[in-house]
This record gives sequence, structure tokens and C-alpha cells, in this order.
Amino acid sequence: MKKSINFQYQAQYSVSHEPTFQEKEIWLVLHGYGQLAEFFIRKFQGFDSQDRLFVAPEATNYGYLNGFAGRVGANWMTKHEREIAIENNHRYLDLLMDNLLSQYQKTPKINVLGFSQGAATSTRWASRWTGGVDQLVLWAGGFAQDMILEDAREKFANTKLTLVLGDQDKFVTSESIEIQQDLIKTLDKEVKKLAFSGGHEIDIEMLSEILDSSD
Repeated sequence: MKKSINFQYQAQYSVSHEPTFQEKEIWLVLHGYGQLAEFFIRKFQGFDSQDRLFVAPEATNYGYLNGFAGRVGANWMTKHEREIAIENNHRYLDLLMDNLLSQYQKTPKINVLGFSQGAATSTRWASRWTGGVDQLVLWAGGFAQDMILEDAREKFANTKLTLVLGDQDKFVTSESIEIQQDLIKTLDKEVKKLAFSGGHEIDIEMLSEILDSSD
């Protein structure tokens, strides 16, 4: 008989600087499959400022990227015990953000950027989080197909939504684009679509444009 037990768990996250809790905006950035937060956040370090804090939570499932040794990467879930992983992710991100925001006298603007697998993870979480998300950027990924659409419509009513894709991204297929188009229609919400010349990566020039437009 298979059973489960709840226990306290320690998770890691990286920040672009030591928070002063005077920042005007927070960017919660979720990495992709097989990445680690401490390296992912380096993509955003050049845009760090006293008014802008980047927070990169690290997924809690780990594995070797090749074989049984060498580099390790993290992922938000696999098909094994997928629903449990999703709920764990929600509790983890809830606690992280609630703990962080509790230290601000004035709530900063909340932006969320999800890359690849982190995109779907961010939509599941943001669509049910009790807080408000001002901007949601889905990069090299999209809305989770199992996202509760009724919740998402209401939650994202005042959220700026952006999809970013590289024109040479080998992980983006015509089928995945069609699925996203159908989800967007069902959401009945304007979604800005941006493209850059490149593959499955964070393009710094495109990132700069997005960050500038959020000021």
C-alpha cells in the first residue's frame, strides 16, 4: 500500500542583490528543465538595480544531466507523481513570495518570467496565487494545458501577458503553437507576442526591451 507523509523541506533560491525591501519591482524568474537558479539568474544580473530585484527560485527535483555523474540540473516536475510535484511547487512559491513581500511596507510591482518548463509552472502558480501579478512573461514556453482556465481568466484580468519565442527554437513545434493559440482564445485575453532571432535561450536584447517597457 502506497502512502504519503508531509515534512518540512529546505529549498534554494537566488537573488540579484541583498533585498533592501525598498525595491519598486520584483521579478520572479523561473528557470527551465535541467537548469540551476544560481546560473539562471546571471542572465538578469546586468539589469539589477536598487529599484529592481530579481528572485530565482530553484526547482526541488534534481538529477544528473548525463548518466550517473557530472553536472546536475533541477526540474519542476516529471511525469512521475506529477500532481504532487505541482502542489509542492505551489506551496514553495507561495511561501517564498509571501515571506518576501511581508517585509515590504509598500508592495512592489510583481512581475513573473517563466522560461521553458518554468513558463508552464509559472502560469499554474500565478493563476491561483492569492497575490496579484502585474506582468507575466512566458519565454520559450507557454500556458500550462492543465491550468484552470476559469481561475486564470479572473486572475489575469489586469495582468500584462507576453509570449516570447526564438525563431530557431527547436523545441517549439507547429503543434505547440496551435495549442497555445487555442488556450489564448479560451482565456479571452490580449497576449503580446514577441520573437527574436535565436534558439531556446534568453536573448539579452529582447530581455532589455521587455524590462524597459515595464518601468
